[in-house]
Order: sequence, then C-alpha cells, then structure tokens
Amino acid sequence: MNAPLPAPAPSARPTGLKVWIQAARPATLTLSTAPVILGAAFAWIDGVFDGIAVFFALWVAAFIQIGTNIANDYFDFKKGADTADRLGPARVTQQGWAAPEVVLRAAILCFALAFLGGLVLVYKAGWILLLVGILSILAGAWYTGGPAPLAYTGLSDIFVVIFFGPVAVLGTYYAQSRMLSLPVGIASIALGLIATAVLVVNNLRDRHTDVLANKRTMVVRLGRRFGEAEHAFCMLAPFAIVTAGVLIGWFRWGALATLALVPVALYEIRAVRQKDGADLNAHLGGAARAAVLFAIVFSLGILLT
Repeated sequence: MNAPLPAPAPSARPTGLKVWIQAARPATLTLSTAPVILGAAFAWIDGVFDGIAVFFALWVAAFIQIGTNIANDYFDFKKGADTADRLGPARVTQQGWAAPEVVLRAAILCFALAFLGGLVLVYKAGWILLLVGILSILAGAWYTGGPAPLAYTGLSDIFVVIFFGPVAVLGTYYAQSRMLSLPVGIASIALGLIATAVLVVNNLRDRHTDVLANKRTMVVRLGRRFGEAEHAFCMLAPFAIVTAGVLIGWFRWGALATLALVPVALYEIRAVRQKDGADLNAHLGGAARAAVLFAIVFSLGILLT
C-alpha cells in the first residue's frame, strides 16, 4: 500500500453564513437537480408536466442533499474519518467552525424542510411519495450515521445509483403523472451511474485515510484499480444505455445527442487514472458536471425531436 499523501494547507476560517455554505457543499447540488430535470423532461413529452410538482421536487432534492452533506460532516467527525490529514474540502465540524451538536441540529432542520416540501408532493400524487420521501431522508442520514452506515460498509455505491437514479427521476415523474414508466426508469439508471462516479472519485482520493478510519468502501476493499474501472464503467455505461434505448424505441432519437459528451467522460476517466490525492478534488466537480450535462442534453434531445 502506498504511503498516505500529504494533506492540503488548512483552509481559511469562514464566518457567519459562509460556515453553513461550506457545510452544505453547494457544488454538489447539481447532482440533486439533474434527476429532477430529467424526470420533468419525460413528463413534458408525455403531456403531464406540472410546474408546482417540479418546484417542490427540486426543493425536496436540494434539502435532502444539503441535509446529507451536513450529516456527513457531523458523523464522519464523530467516527474519526475527518482528521487533519483530510484531502478533501474542509469540514466545519473537524475544523472547529461549528460545534458538533449545532451541526447535527442543522442537518435535522434540512431534513425537516425536505419533509415539509414533500408533503406538497404527497398531496398532489398520493401516499406512495410519503414512503419514498421518508426512505430518502433515512438513506441520507444512514449514509454515514447509525451502527452500520452505508459509506462505511461498501454499500454506498449501490444506494447512490438507486437514489440519484430511479428514486429521484421516477419520483419526479410520478409526482406529475401518478404513473411509472419503463423508459423513465431505464434513463434514470444511466443518470444514477454518472452520479455514482462522483462517489468513486471521492473514495479513490480518500482511500488511505478511509483505511485508518475503518471506512470499508469498495475502493478500500478491492483496491485502486477496481475503483478506476468502476469509475470508467459509471462514466461510459450510460451512453450504451441511451444508444440501446433509442434502438429499442424507449427514447426519442434526440437522446443520442448525449453521445457528444463521450469526450468529456473520456477526459475524466484519463484524469482520474493519472492523478491522486487532493489533485482528484477537481474531478469530483468534473463528474458532477458530467451528470447535470447528461441530464440537460438528454432532456433537450427528447424535447426537441
């Protein structure tokens, strides 16, 4: 095993609202908006688009994402995963910028706001969305919390595919149509895979410190080469899914516009293989941008053809 890489220089201490912006990690919010964009596009072409439902789907997705990020900040600190050797962006609890109990209350507040927004969707589309919302909030808290957190057992990869794919995309579509759709479900898996690439880059970057914290991610369990292969699969498989979906007739031919993003995926794959440690931070954003670009191009492709 390679020696741990040196930690980056300490971040300047933010004040006031900037502390909570740092904790919320706004750069990750593109991941929560991408599924809503795709679900709304399918609803539009199926003639069931509902702007109010889309607004509250964005509300719920954003606050679950922010709540999850803040909960991760708290639980990773408590479990010893966030130390002075952390290679990623600064965490507010570990840096001492906010007391742990305050950070936990902020996470609970965000989940509560997500739940309240979700009640509008329940009113519009029925009780099944109440179950979906509760499961999504629990998954956000369970990601790093509880006795067997997903991020510490190697199950997080699967859950990211599920919750950023079928749950979020189909949930958005169902909130408008009160129906499920096979094409929407297939498209959602493609998007969920790209979202999972973000997690894989994170796990590749943190694999040395994760070992010390007993955080048994798939990369820790199976090694860097597996992580690189998983990242490449998550970045490229969506294009194969789209191509097959067009040929089968699930998607309009305009969905093939997503193939224009293949060079972006190849660039990210190559960069992730060549870099390590804190140098991978830029490619967390690269994978997140790829996810939202995929959702936008896919959506425009099916809307305009």
